[in-house]
Amino acid sequence: MAYEAKNFESLLGTKGFSDQLLKNHFTLYQGYVTNTNKVADALSAMAKEGKTTTPEYAELKRRFGWEFNGMRLHEYYFDNMTKGGKAVDKNTNLYKKIVADFGSYENWEKDFKATGAMRGIGWVILYYDGTEGRLFNTWINEHDAGHLSGAKPLIVMDVFEHAYMIDYGLKKADYIEAFFKAIDWTIDPKMDSWIE
Repeated sequence: MAYEAKNFESLLGTKGFSDQLLKNHFTLYQGYVTNTNKVADALSAMAKEGKTTTPEYAELKRRFGWEFNGMRLHEYYFDNMTKGGKAVDKNTNLYKKIVADFGSYENWEKDFKATGAMRGIGWVILYYDGTEGRLFNTWINEHDAGHLSGAKPLIVMDVFEHAYMIDYGLKKADYIEAFFKAIDWTIDPKMDSWIE
């Protein structure tokens, strides 16, 4: 079954994000969905043809993770946003865990923003490690490298240039502020229940 691109047009009109920037970003995301399907189909065809030991197959196998994670990370990113943002609920397990692990919400936010402001392209992800019950702000350089195995992504921020250059030029910190104002902190009660 092929992956289908989700529709994020409800984000158009979000303060701090021009419609042009968002539309370009949606198109980029749709490309990841298309390429994930193309690579999956090509791998399936090569497997049926007995070409699993070829260099071409190996390279496509490596490429699949990059395309798939590019698709999925964009979905998490857009899902984390809403027009006008939604404030964090201080009664959630997530908020309480942020305070417990970082000392305060403000400390967590400062660390997350500082991670996003680092030089380079990539992603910033607030991960929850359910095995040890810990939160981490993590830098992901490329889509397919640097993820914390088994950890669940909670807040995902794109810090590739395409996420902000049209609106902010080199002012990444201003983009990060706009992203924080658009975060949808609504947390599914089921998801909140597994955060200890």
